[in-house]
Amino acid sequence: QAIQAINGYSNMTAEEFTNVIFQKIDVNNDGELTLEEFINGVEKDEALMELITKSFDLSNVLKVIQNG
Repeated sequence: QAIQAINGYSNMTAEEFTNVIFQKIDVNNDGELTLEEFINGVEKDEALMELITKSFDLSNVLKVIQNG
């Protein structure tokens, strides 16, 4: 949540973010994601790849730390 807030992506709660991922890539609808499902799902969904990439971008976090 903190990384999302620093990067300006706080419009979605952590739970909502997780639900979006599961809805898009839990292909067998068992409520669990295997590593294979996750990788395949993200690779096939450009918008999800962008969302995850931005959510895990730590460059703004490092700037905040460096600037005190």
